Amino acid sequence: MEEIELYLEEAKDLMGKAVVHLGHELSKIRAGKASPSMLDGLLVSYYGSMSPLNQVASVTTPDARSIFVKPWEKNLIPEIEKAIMAANLGLNPQNDGQQIIINVPMLTEERRKQLVKQVGHECENSRISIRNVRKDTNESLKKIKGVSEDDIKNAEESVQKLTDEHINKIDALMKKKEVEIMTV
Repeated sequence: MEEIELYLEEAKDLMGKAVVHLGHELSKIRAGKASPSMLDGLLVSYYGSMSPLNQVASVTTPDARSIFVKPWEKNLIPEIEKAIMAANLGLNPQNDGQQIIINVPMLTEERRKQLVKQVGHECENSRISIRNVRKDTNESLKKIKGVSEDDIKNAEESVQKLTDEHINKIDALMKKKEVEIMTV
């Protein structure tokens, strides 16, 4: 019985991580208003090595349409501009000698629809991840020796309940993000 509990706990943990990861990925998808997280994952060449942008500059959003990137060292401005352009985010950085100013353009209807598709794709990847956890857990449960078939069946039902709960969380995140994107 104890072994079953361990498998169930591990499945719950892995499914929870898939939902958290999805939330992080969705935060990177732009929903019309400026957000520092839009530049997450951007790497800048800093003295020959690639460093995350947030480790070489402060990223702020003074209003809903602009992002300010203020590097710790002014000589990084051209490198940061290159990284933003190379990331192909549809953003056009400009600098005033002190910091980089990015004006976030309004989303077109076509771009909004592309972003909704991207959200759907990310959510489907998370659903697949959760289903894989379910499959792996059920296979592990069947290999446990010295446990009755009823206990295994009950454990499999618990795994299915966990799966349903986490897929519902994904669906809720997806609906929320779609509304956010489609709101003008």
